[in-house]
Amino acid sequence: MQTTNHLLLVRPANFARASETVADNSFQQVVSNESFTAIGRRAVEEFDHFTDLLRRAGVTVHVIEDTPAPVKPDAVFPNNWFSTHEDGTLITYPTFWPQRRMERRDDIIDYLSDNFVVDRKLDLSVWEDQELYLESTGCLLLDRKARIAYACLSQRCSLEAVHQWCELMDYQPITFHGYDLRGEVIYHTNVMMAIGTYDVLVCLDAVRDPAEKSKLTESIVLSGKRIVGLSLEQVDQFAGNALEAQTPQGPVWIMSSAAFHSLSDEQRDALLEPTGMRIVHADLSTIEHYGGGSARCMLAEVFLNKP
Repeated sequence: MQTTNHLLLVRPANFARASETVADNSFQQVVSNESFTAIGRRAVEEFDHFTDLLRRAGVTVHVIEDTPAPVKPDAVFPNNWFSTHEDGTLITYPTFWPQRRMERRDDIIDYLSDNFVVDRKLDLSVWEDQELYLESTGCLLLDRKARIAYACLSQRCSLEAVHQWCELMDYQPITFHGYDLRGEVIYHTNVMMAIGTYDVLVCLDAVRDPAEKSKLTESIVLSGKRIVGLSLEQVDQFAGNALEAQTPQGPVWIMSSAAFHSLSDEQRDALLEPTGMRIVHADLSTIEHYGGGSARCMLAEVFLNKP
């Protein structure tokens, strides 16, 4: 299945405190005049409101508390270090920034193993020794039905790592280079692209190479999904950082309020066209501003079966 009802989130303890990732994330702002305490408090308030909204929408939410030590400024974005799959596979990933490697927690793996069926564990973090990086579903946009892995290449997403992953998981790789409104390399694929059951939100303008753009477009069309095109300006508002999830009341698109308000009426109507589809959104402005990620980055999908 393309989507799941189970989403895991990590409630931050030291949000944005001396995060080194600002060096290659043009969406992330350096903390200046405000105290880390005030920023952290607002981030937790946004997180709690977001999780409450998801629960009320019918999503099954698994909240894990971040540990105060070691300090993990980006722990609120767990989708960058593990992924799960319907065949019972749980994968941990190699991350570019050493600071982020501390987010890989055995207790979270144990939680998943205790509450779901895990038949196979793949630890790809060893690729860091070869300077190969692949930050999970931040880098890999998976069309799970068509078994296509879309990947925007960057220093966090190594071409060789993408191809090795696809061999391990029996996916077809579609790789490309993406650039944001400022001409900076897009650090994660899920900033510019989101794959749902029927639609793909994607900023084709971010792909400058005509051959790469053509290959990306053709792959989406042949997969049977409809393209909902985004502008570079909308990518800046995290419109591409969305996720479709299942609920007992029907599917929902999840995004931030900034993303939602950046969409045109036509784009929203396109996402809502399947009967029963809803859009839920929350104010994540602090997390977006100082973390450089938004709603989708905060959501780690759990595709494992229950015992």
